[in-house]
Amino acid sequence: QVQLVESGGGLVQPGGSLRLSCAASSSISSIYLMAWFRQVPLKQRELVASITKWGATDYADSVKGRFTISRDNARNTVYLQMNSLNPEDTAIYYCNANKQWGQGTQVTVSS
Repeated sequence: QVQLVESGGGLVQPGGSLRLSCAASSSISSIYLMAWFRQVPLKQRELVASITKWGATDYADSVKGRFTISRDNARNTVYLQMNSLNPEDTAIYYCNANKQWGQGTQVTVSS
């Protein structure tokens, strides 16, 4: 089973940007769907963005126009470019593929 490691989280001011990375332990070229989720305390984990093996993408309404998901099959990595961040984006962000989860990376948006 594939193992996933997220990175790129941190503290950023409102309006700022971050790029998250999800590195897989094996090839992702055959994985149909890869996705980013996020979770805040006392709330369910929510889908943020997903991308198929052919590059079709989907986004939560709350991030459309601000976040971009992409995948580099040669590097076995999925990215989440996050722009115009606001405090409501504060969460732990998780990568998902084939029902496997990474450990998450914390994103905090605060002045």
